[in-house]
Amino acid sequence: MTESTRRAVVFGAGGAGLAAVLTACASYGSPTTVVADPAEEPVGDEESSAAPTKKAKAPKALAETSDIPTGGGKIFEGQKLVITQPTEGEFKAFSATCTHAGCTVASISNGVINCPCHGSQFKIEDGSVAKGPAGEPLEEKQIKVADGKIRLA
Repeated sequence: MTESTRRAVVFGAGGAGLAAVLTACASYGSPTTVVADPAEEPVGDEESSAAPTKKAKAPKALAETSDIPTGGGKIFEGQKLVITQPTEGEFKAFSATCTHAGCTVASISNGVINCPCHGSQFKIEDGSVAKGPAGEPLEEKQIKVADGKIRLA
């Protein structure tokens, strides 16, 4: 009888511990979901309230339009983004990750975005491959240009 009592205590304690762990894991991550939902709501309320409009439509500017040279561009390593200005006043944005081997592009010169790993080059106008080994263009990103500032859309 002592054996079955010990087993019952061990299983009972183990079950209680498992329940505590599962409860802790289940509640972990709930704040992220709660935070994500309110972020979507102000977008629909942009016209009705001034405060949410500023939060929803004014993300931090990546750059001033004057920072991006005509016929060239600038690489934003932290955001893994390239912004180019192929012609005066026309701005484009692309992923800074090379489609060949996943390296981050390093420079922009002579109308092309250059990858240092294997020499791939991409056109500043549309991110298409100018020189391989990359076979796919850089992924285009949406930006918004207003009041001399460039922001992600």
